[in-house]
Amino acid sequence: MHEVDQLDGRLLRLLAEQPRTSVLEISRRLGVARGTVQARLDKLLARGVIASFAPSLDPGALGFGVTAFATLEIKQGRGDAVLAHLERVPEVLEVHKITGPGDLLCRIVARDNGDLQRVIDEVVRDHNIERTSTVISLAAPIRYRVLPLVAAAAEDAS
Repeated sequence: MHEVDQLDGRLLRLLAEQPRTSVLEISRRLGVARGTVQARLDKLLARGVIASFAPSLDPGALGFGVTAFATLEIKQGRGDAVLAHLERVPEVLEVHKITGPGDLLCRIVARDNGDLQRVIDEVVRDHNIERTSTVISLAAPIRYRVLPLVAAAAEDAS
């Protein structure tokens, strides 16, 4: 079991809120040695808790203001081929294998509703996709977040 303690929680919160903070500044703010911060960061990276230091990008600010979710039903045994096709569609931001009436759930973006039709047409161009159902997101009142999990994990560890 990979636990996150209180110090890890404070470190992760600081990095999430101010990702450009240096290790030296983090150590000062947290009141621990620079070596401790570096060792914690190294362990969190090695365990995959910190997945990336890349910037978080907003598709809307890039001109892709429409977000939709498409559920795809695919031919049996053709999942790898469909995933390879979806990886070539830049507007497909993520794909999840799911249970229920579909096989894959895709988060896709488009410039506007007309462009969304183009993106959906591109997605379903693969002959291994038998059926699709798409819903458009009107708003995202709770954006993707992980910090509440960090707090819960740190609390559980203490």
